[in-house]
Amino acid sequence: MEVIFEKSFDHRKITDCLIIPFWKKGGVAEYASLEKGFKNLINPILDLGDFSGKERELSLIYPSSMLEQRALLVGFGEEEKCSIETIRKVFSEVVRFALAKKLKRIQILLPFLIHIAPLEVIKATIESIMLTNYRFDYLSSSEEKIFLEETHLISQGHEMDLSELTSIVKGVNLARDLVNGNADEITPMRLVEESKQLEKNYSDIKLKVFDKEEIQKRGMGLFYAVARASCQDPYFIHLCYKGDSSTEEQIVLVGKGITYDTGGLSLKPSASMDTMKCDMAGAAATLGCLLAAAEMKMKVNLTVLIAATENSIGSKAYKLGDVYQGYSKKTVEIKNTDAEGRLALADCLAYAVDVIKPKIMIDLATLTGAALVALGDLRSPLFSTHEGLALDLYSSGEQVAERLWQMPLDPEYKEMLSSKIADIKNCGSREGSLIFSAMFLKEFVKDVPWAHIDIAGPAYLDKPRFYHTTSATGYGVRLLIDYLMKHHAK
Repeated sequence: MEVIFEKSFDHRKITDCLIIPFWKKGGVAEYASLEKGFKNLINPILDLGDFSGKERELSLIYPSSMLEQRALLVGFGEEEKCSIETIRKVFSEVVRFALAKKLKRIQILLPFLIHIAPLEVIKATIESIMLTNYRFDYLSSSEEKIFLEETHLISQGHEMDLSELTSIVKGVNLARDLVNGNADEITPMRLVEESKQLEKNYSDIKLKVFDKEEIQKRGMGLFYAVARASCQDPYFIHLCYKGDSSTEEQIVLVGKGITYDTGGLSLKPSASMDTMKCDMAGAAATLGCLLAAAEMKMKVNLTVLIAATENSIGSKAYKLGDVYQGYSKKTVEIKNTDAEGRLALADCLAYAVDVIKPKIMIDLATLTGAALVALGDLRSPLFSTHEGLALDLYSSGEQVAERLWQMPLDPEYKEMLSSKIADIKNCGSREGSLIFSAMFLKEFVKDVPWAHIDIAGPAYLDKPRFYHTTSATGYGVRLLIDYLMKHHAK
């Protein structure tokens, strides 16, 4: 989609529809744009009282004396309550409306706010439009899929370089595509192929891949136990982006890469298995983040680690009650084979500590249903061994509306993971299960500052919402990029 900044309202190009913003003031609509040269055309419609300017209210009119054949009146609610996220939500409704009407070119009069800078308004507007202008389905219909092709902004002389924003949305859409795809297509090998494509496209990215023989040779016994029942070979993916040659410091991102999760011998009910192609959303987000960082030539060194496999059932399935040893040499008693993601992540984290010696580690994983029960799909639980890291991630989450909520890592919880026959169990009781999952992972990070984000809620929605037009949201990409830009990029 092309974004065009118009110099003035009077010299604008003709498009399919003019978007006019309004506030709700005292129950009536008030113009939100600095441009009001069309008031005489619009006022009679406002006088009817059918449009009040409430948030996300839309009213399409057909003015007879304007360049555009259509004008869309758009409500932003009360000005003092309008936030960056309000702007994103409202423009997502505008794009959905435009696409439903098969419009390809729109002209936008931007709302003017005293408490939000014009460039921030522009950024939120275009971000929302780009994110909403996304489609993914397997429909056999031959009907043309409509996308916005041009967005014109009448921006009162304010313009900005949109290349960074375009790169971020490209990363989000990579993550969305991977999560939305069929599990029979998005296999461990497909994640390897995507990684190879990243290495091919960006000279600063280097890739190492371990096959199942190398996985066993390196002692990644927890990961291999999960993988061994699947007909799809597992792969350990190690991607490194060298964006800052002045230092060897690395930030490690670990993504859960279970491309389909049956639950293993602790078999999930079919209703719970229906969405399990999304169980690699953490891996998808880390790949999307790496793509965006490379596109932006971000001055930071990033390593992405993914243990990619299916958790399947079969004669080789790993078994409840048995003990397996991981890369760290710790032994784990298996109490539930549906607590498999933490086993694969444990070997990733231990490998990172031993081989990469990172400055910071962050893992993203659709790890527990308990995360969804605790916080729904609007926030993700955040666990961290470093308060500064937790605060920085929380701040970035608020900025991009990929929100987090910090949860405890009280040492008493570890006692409930004790085993009589191994160093640790892979799960505790049902009560507190969200915390037990993080406490388990904490055993493998040693003294490296670490954060665990359980994205099981926001990564895959029951139905589309705002600028997320499909179940897969690409959650985590915008969060991580904002964090990296604010706290590490020079």
